[in-house]
Amino acid sequence: MGVHAYAKGRAQRAALIERLSASGEPEPAGRRRRFRALDRRLRGTALGRRLEPKLAATGLDLTPGEFFAYMTAAVIAVWAVASSLLAPFFGPVAGLIGLWSANAFLNWQRARRTERFINQLPELARILANATQAGLALRTAIGMAAEELEAPAGEELGRVANRLAVGHSIEEALGELTDRLPSRELVVLVSTLVLSARAGGAIVGSLRNLTVTLEQRKETRREVRTQLSQVTVTAYLMPFIGLGSLLLVDTLMPGALDRMTGSVAGQIAVLAALGLFALGFVSIRRLSKIEV
Repeated sequence: MGVHAYAKGRAQRAALIERLSASGEPEPAGRRRRFRALDRRLRGTALGRRLEPKLAATGLDLTPGEFFAYMTAAVIAVWAVASSLLAPFFGPVAGLIGLWSANAFLNWQRARRTERFINQLPELARILANATQAGLALRTAIGMAAEELEAPAGEELGRVANRLAVGHSIEEALGELTDRLPSRELVVLVSTLVLSARAGGAIVGSLRNLTVTLEQRKETRREVRTQLSQVTVTAYLMPFIGLGSLLLVDTLMPGALDRMTGSVAGQIAVLAALGLFALGFVSIRRLSKIEV
């Protein structure tokens, strides 16, 4: 009886996971999901539970199973190319770099979407101020903003409106939004909305003042990003310089990389060089990161 109950529970759980998508919304028409079995298994693991909210924050139309399958295929391809073009020693190194690149891609996509959302915050605050001044409730104003704004603000506010529709509080729904797209500007806006929902007050005046402040911060962020564009390009050129050096050495002296990585000293030297290139990349990125 215990085995029967356990098997039945697992079957029901697998069927439920299959019906639910990452965001709890139905699948878009015309989009057939791939790797369903892998996706079901992955969602039950710690990796899948970490990967699911990260994919939701990026806005990519991918399930954890699809992303894992594509990432695995890319890592295998990079491993094979590095082993054939350079030396067998560089295969595992390229595979690790591929895994890091996949995670970095998700972080970059999330940061890019967050930046786009921040640029829409002044318009969002203006719409909420006009709606509340017209006498609409905050929940209704959020739903109206979700319909009027384009992605990503429209999509994210649509999720907030769906949470509010099923009984979540404003604090919980907006808290999930700040977790998906963390930024100082959004935290200030959410704090203003939550405090006004709790204690009341002149929310219209606060939102209008916040709109002006967000416009100024938007221009400041744009100027800082323009000033640091050269430094950013330099940081991303560092890894390509190292890869180009390896290809140049192997072209001028065929078989040099095989002989170099054939000994322990050569492998240590290669790993140290790769570590220094990675350290240079991280250092430049950290020095050029200015919080506005």
